[in-house]
Amino acid sequence: MSGRFGKLKTLIDGELVESASGQWLESVDPATEQVIGYVPLCDRADAERAIAAAQAAAPAWRDLGVAGRAAKLRELAARLLERSQELLDIEVADTGSTVGKMRGDVGHTIGSLEQYAGLGLEMKGETIPASVNHLHMTVRQPFGVVGRIVPFNHPLYFSLGGSAAPLMAGNTLVVKPPEQSPLSSAIMSEICRDVLPKGVMNVLNGVGAGIGDAIVRHPGVRRIAFIGSVPTGLAIQRAAAESAVKHLTLELGGKNPMIVFPDVDIDQAVTAAFQGMNFAWSGQSCGSTSRLLVHDSIYDDVVQRLAARIDAVKLGMPADPSSEMGPINSKAHYERVLRYIEYGKEDGATLMAGGVRPDGDDFARGYWVRPTLFGNVTPDMRIAKEEIFGPVLSALRWSNIDEALRIANGTEYGLTASIWTNDLKTALRTAQKVESGYIWVNGASSHHRGTPFGGLKNSGIGRDEGLEELLSYTEQKAIHIAL
Repeated sequence: MSGRFGKLKTLIDGELVESASGQWLESVDPATEQVIGYVPLCDRADAERAIAAAQAAAPAWRDLGVAGRAAKLRELAARLLERSQELLDIEVADTGSTVGKMRGDVGHTIGSLEQYAGLGLEMKGETIPASVNHLHMTVRQPFGVVGRIVPFNHPLYFSLGGSAAPLMAGNTLVVKPPEQSPLSSAIMSEICRDVLPKGVMNVLNGVGAGIGDAIVRHPGVRRIAFIGSVPTGLAIQRAAAESAVKHLTLELGGKNPMIVFPDVDIDQAVTAAFQGMNFAWSGQSCGSTSRLLVHDSIYDDVVQRLAARIDAVKLGMPADPSSEMGPINSKAHYERVLRYIEYGKEDGATLMAGGVRPDGDDFARGYWVRPTLFGNVTPDMRIAKEEIFGPVLSALRWSNIDEALRIANGTEYGLTASIWTNDLKTALRTAQKVESGYIWVNGASSHHRGTPFGGLKNSGIGRDEGLEELLSYTEQKAIHIAL
């Protein structure tokens, strides 16, 4: 075995270890198709050990108290900052996402740890005047062991930043990093080993059908958080229900609409449509506004200007700060994106930009495709209904608001939406009627810390990034004291 980062270890019960089987999972640089490192390929034996360790560590971690746990989270943040360049280098090579955006991921992870370290005292109970001869009150307590299963687009942020709330709530964790981009989990393991008590954080690398299923089905894991696709989310619900009554949060897919009204500044709307597609992540973001719904009176102008902007995107090596877009994350996902581009052509959409492999020796190997825009898309087309999770934007026409809402709400998804208009009444009425959990008015793509992020319909259950997330990792207990 070789590779730039070599053979790395993972964290189980406070120790950096290989898997029980001695097998390894390779990671491939999507820009070059070269193997760059290996992580342990964990199986059910590793899961049993990790979950037992998390169960054993749970009482002491809970009893450490809010101030003690907050201090540990802040120390984690400080250690991440010390190793931020190392983390950035490994994440860029492993994911294919551009360096500027991945630098933000490292910062967001640190920010999440600091945010939840400061929210611990908000895990409050209540007193309830239910009778005159009792004191009725509620308290919040942790579930115990939490399982987190995360996707490939934000490995560090979703693995460790997403662990801040359950840790602050007093839970211990078993985390499954993405099998496509697992390498940063090794640095995360080292930092957590040095900062957290033994068994509080455990990291299980492997494939979802193996180690992920083992985590979900284990009766000792009573709280599960998953970020990924709808089919996998449904499978997790079924598997969890077959083993125990569990609490789940699911952040799933999106086929998110951007609705553009005729009163907007067209240049601003074009810029927002471009930014909303998250091309710097190769469109691999569940919140990307991948359906552009433009009023018929300005449709041609918007689409033509947007096509020119997309054609001008500079593809390049992800570590190059001047690159606007890197490769698709993996071979399997690359083939999926290409398949949907062919679907668009087959279904009669007009290819306005991209859709091909870029020219040049730099792109002879790797999972490269130019960012893609389809025009004259209709709501019945596959590229308008199904999540592609790639750099493919579909532009649809509408002529009245009822039609726009039918198109916007006409999929199984309901994660994000963007509304572009200068009319406040139109904006608010549209926001009320769009079936999405996170809506921008005259904005796109950005997340705002402290505001609840999550989806409606098949886009998921539960909310992250605010106080709601912290409270979701606690259970309420009612206590009645006779006076």
